[in-house]
Amino acid sequence: MREARGLIESRRFTTRQVPLLRPLGWLAAGWRDFMRCPLPGLVHGLLLAAFGALLFWSARDHFWLLSGAFSGFLLVAPILATGLYAVSRALQRHGRADLRVAFEAWRPRDGRLVGFGLLLALAGTGWVLTSASLITGFASEPVRNPQDFLRVVVLNDRSPLFETWLALGALLAAPVFASSVVAIPLLLDREISVSGAVFTSWRCVLDNPVTLAFWAGLIMALTLAGMALGLLGLVVVVPWLAHSSWQAYRDLVDTRHLAERP
Repeated sequence: MREARGLIESRRFTTRQVPLLRPLGWLAAGWRDFMRCPLPGLVHGLLLAAFGALLFWSARDHFWLLSGAFSGFLLVAPILATGLYAVSRALQRHGRADLRVAFEAWRPRDGRLVGFGLLLALAGTGWVLTSASLITGFASEPVRNPQDFLRVVVLNDRSPLFETWLALGALLAAPVFASSVVAIPLLLDREISVSGAVFTSWRCVLDNPVTLAFWAGLIMALTLAGMALGLLGLVVVVPWLAHSSWQAYRDLVDTRHLAERP
């Protein structure tokens, strides 16, 4: 019944169809938000880059675990960007924002965001465990570092392990992306239930399957580029994508008939 109520709630307003290349406009608008108020974004980016470096150092000889952890980052990234959605929201509403706006968004006053964040964390943990089990169980040799992963998993033409790893990752990532692409900005911005926000996110994907597949590809490519630059690229990529995701939400969802959150 809860899901049924969420679907009814979601259908009280409309979602929009957008052109294939509109994600490039979201990136441009997100960059402008980042430049208007860079400090919150840089703090978020530095914290996530530092966490990634700590993770890499602590598990540097266990790349079978790191490969899942870093790819699982994409699953939980939407909730990690909550403070930056709040910054973009403040810029849109008031023309100004600061670091306090970002930190205020992290106060656990809203059980909806906390609950959704826990679900994403559960999905990310599930993928890390699945990835680790797959690689340790089926790799022909131990995978201790990136070179081992490349040689034993990626370039091993005698085993379908890499293809299986990718397929399982996509099987988990696709519904998580569809459920969260606009859900967290919507929960932050408007009075709507978690199930209503998730149904809205799915409606956006069903209305714009190719465009949002393109958007998912851009997110993945930019995130991988940020990681490839010794994780330092995440200092810029994380806030840029967060602000751009807010622009995607505002473009895809017509929220005029939903009450604003204070």
